[in-house]
Amino acid sequence: MNPTRFANAARIMDFSKKDIHLPDPERTRFILSAFINFVIFTEQCTSFVSSLHDKSATIIEEWERVAQELLTIQYKLTALKAQHAKDEPRCKELLTENAAITAHLMDTKETTQGVVKEIEAFKSPERIKHNITTMAAASIEDKKIIVQQEAKAHDLQANLSALSTIDKDFRACVEQLQTTDKEVQLLEASQKELANSHATATAATLNLPNIECNELQMKKERVHRQLANAQDKLECIQRHTKEKWHASQQTIKWLQHKYEQMDIERRENDKQVEEFRKEANEVEAKMTEHLTKSEAELNELLAEYWKLRHETEVYMERLANKQHEFRLIYALQC
Repeated sequence: MNPTRFANAARIMDFSKKDIHLPDPERTRFILSAFINFVIFTEQCTSFVSSLHDKSATIIEEWERVAQELLTIQYKLTALKAQHAKDEPRCKELLTENAAITAHLMDTKETTQGVVKEIEAFKSPERIKHNITTMAAASIEDKKIIVQQEAKAHDLQANLSALSTIDKDFRACVEQLQTTDKEVQLLEASQKELANSHATATAATLNLPNIECNELQMKKERVHRQLANAQDKLECIQRHTKEKWHASQQTIKWLQHKYEQMDIERRENDKQVEEFRKEANEVEAKMTEHLTKSEAELNELLAEYWKLRHETEVYMERLANKQHEFRLIYALQC
């Protein structure tokens, strides 16, 4: 080892050949002390220096790797700048398209909210309860009308039964009149026979004995009694028949009037029932049409909403990727 370099390492800057050829005791002790201290210091710092040397080698390798990565990033940055310049018009188009889609999405959202509110109002419990109440009231009214119609049908059936009874009574009256006519004919025949008998008796009175006259007189009286009884019976039958006939005529007129009223009421009720049924069918058809139309519009709006949402998510993802690339490029440029 060169003594001069060793002396410089030991921080003895004025070391010369004189110190070797013509040494001074004090200076020689000073130089040796400095050399000893340097050797001790070197031994103490060997491990630290070795670690620094190793770290220095590692840092050099890391620096070379970072330099290589920097070259790669600079190459990618150049490519990204070129791609950015190429994609910038498309980005502007996408921004314009995004603004249009956002506006359309807001309009669609407002329309969807309006339709949802209408559907909620249409399917609200209060409205359903009101519809159920209305339908229940209509059902009760229909039941009342049916009960009234059934009562009127029962009344008509009773009236028909009464008419049948009256018809039977009328037939019985006719039969009694026919019987009375027969009895009148018999009475007239008896009167004729009595007249003939009276003439015969008158003629024979002059020629017959008193006994036969008495018999003829008794027969005459008996015939007169039969005639009186027959006339009383005829008058009673005629009076009874006339009363029944008048009663039957009044009952028939009342039943005809009642039947005409019930027929008019039945027609009016049938007309009202038909109108109610027609209105109910129209309301049900309108409800069905409205529900079908609302469901179709809602399905279209939901389909359009999910389509726009998917396109928006795809666009936002692409935009986020582009923004990340732009931030990375900006950071590398800085």
